[in-house]
Amino acid sequence: MAVLDALADMVERSGLKIGDRLPPEVSLAATLGVGRSTIREALNRWEGLGIIRRRRGDGTYLSARVQTSRGLVPTMVRLEGEALLRLLEIRRTLENDVVRKATIKATLEQRQEISRLCDVLLVEVYAGRPWRKADHAFHGAIYDASGNPMYGQLLVNLDHALERGGSSPFSADVFGLDSFPFHRDLADAILTENPDGAIDAIGRIIDVVEREVQAIIDGEKPS
Repeated sequence: MAVLDALADMVERSGLKIGDRLPPEVSLAATLGVGRSTIREALNRWEGLGIIRRRRGDGTYLSARVQTSRGLVPTMVRLEGEALLRLLEIRRTLENDVVRKATIKATLEQRQEISRLCDVLLVEVYAGRPWRKADHAFHGAIYDASGNPMYGQLLVNLDHALERGGSSPFSADVFGLDSFPFHRDLADAILTENPDGAIDAIGRIIDVVEREVQAIIDGEKPS
């Protein structure tokens, strides 16, 4: 975390803007007084967050604004939150199409399985137990029911790109809890073949998550 904050401070002090090329790894390592492998790991993290873009044989370019935090919210928490908001913007469009197609194309068995998996998910959530595995199973069943396996793979890859660490506030079990009542609405809409209801429910789920991300960025929730 320290080298990531130092890197952000260096980028800001250097006046680098979106589209500018970063110095080579060896120069960054020397400037920050760390090993090249440490810089490479930090840049990999930034690439996952969409902050930089690497061009083979050409260098590393800044693709998102980097501004260090002056308040209580750590710089990397804010940068991670901003990256998550960008991801959610993409997910909203994809998820709308996924749930619409799942509602139209799902077999009766798939609809019933989605409803069952939602029940399992909510039991875990309201019992205060780890729920991420159940959440992945629920959404995975919806992706499968859409009839296009590329949707699921694409959305999973987008989520994994962020590589959120275990200490990230966006990985905490309390993050996103307010969205779970709408998971039941989503499952019910698919079960009853109501595509408009499914789109409304997934939109509400994403709305809740976006508000929580913004609250953490703004320092309104513990980070």
